[in-house]
Amino acid sequence: MDDKAFSSPSYQERFQRTQLVLGKEAQQQLQQSRIAIVGLGAVGGYALEALARLGVGEFSLIDFDVVQASNFNRQLLAIETNLGRPKAECARERVLAINPEAQVEIRTDFFHSETFEQLLGPFASASGKKTLVLDCIDSLNPKVALLEMLYRHKVPVLASMGAANRSDPQAVRVGDISEVSLCPLGSRVRARLRRRQIPGGIRCVYSVEPPLRPHESQPPLSLSPVSRGRPRHAMGSLSFMTGIFGLTLASEACRYLLSRPNTLQ
Repeated sequence: MDDKAFSSPSYQERFQRTQLVLGKEAQQQLQQSRIAIVGLGAVGGYALEALARLGVGEFSLIDFDVVQASNFNRQLLAIETNLGRPKAECARERVLAINPEAQVEIRTDFFHSETFEQLLGPFASASGKKTLVLDCIDSLNPKVALLEMLYRHKVPVLASMGAANRSDPQAVRVGDISEVSLCPLGSRVRARLRRRQIPGGIRCVYSVEPPLRPHESQPPLSLSPVSRGRPRHAMGSLSFMTGIFGLTLASEACRYLLSRPNTLQ
C-alpha cells in the first residue's frame, strides 16, 4: 500500500471507526506496517482477523497445513467451504475480503531452521516499514527454532504460548518468556531457549491457569498426507480461549506498531 491507497475512499470508509479511536496518523502507520504470522490455526487465525480489521497494509502468512474437520471447534478459517484447502490460501482470501487494498503474500511451507531465510529473510533485512512477526506455532521444535532465529536476527516477535486445556479468560497474561509460569509449553520453550543462551527478551501471551485434565484420553492424532512433525495426542481447546490469545496478540501488535507503552521488551 502507498499513500494513495491510504487516502482512497474505500480504505477511509472501511477503517474510519478505528481512526476515530487511534487518530489519522496512527491509522496511516498501521497501513504502512508489515506483519508475518507463522501458524494460521486457532490463535493465528484470530490474530490475523483483528489485524486485518485494523487496516494493517501488508501480510506474510505462513502455514503448511490444510483445514480439517477437527479444526471446526476453534479455528476461524475452519468453515465447510474451506475444508481440505490450505489454510494460507483461506487466510489470504479472508484478508482481501476485509481489505482489498492489502498486500498479502502466502507460503504453504513447513517452518524449521533451514527454511528461515526462505520464509522470513525479508523480515530479517527489512528497512523502512515497521515490521513484526507473530509466532502462533503449536509444535515445540519449530517454535523454538523460529524464536531463536528471530532473536539472533533482532527481528521483533510476539509469541503465543499454550491456550489448550484452559477455560479462564481472566488468567491470560502478557509478559517476557522469563516470566511465564504454569504453562507446560512455555516452560519447555524457555528451557530450550536458555540452553541456547537466550534467557529472555521475547514477549509472550500465556495463561497462569493450571491446565485442565482432559475428560477422555485420546490416541495420537493421525497425520494427514500434508502434515509434518511427530504424531501428538489430541489436546482439548475452547474457541473463546484461542480467540482471546489471538486477539491479545493483535492488541500487543497494535501497541508495538504504534510505539505505544508496554510494548516489546
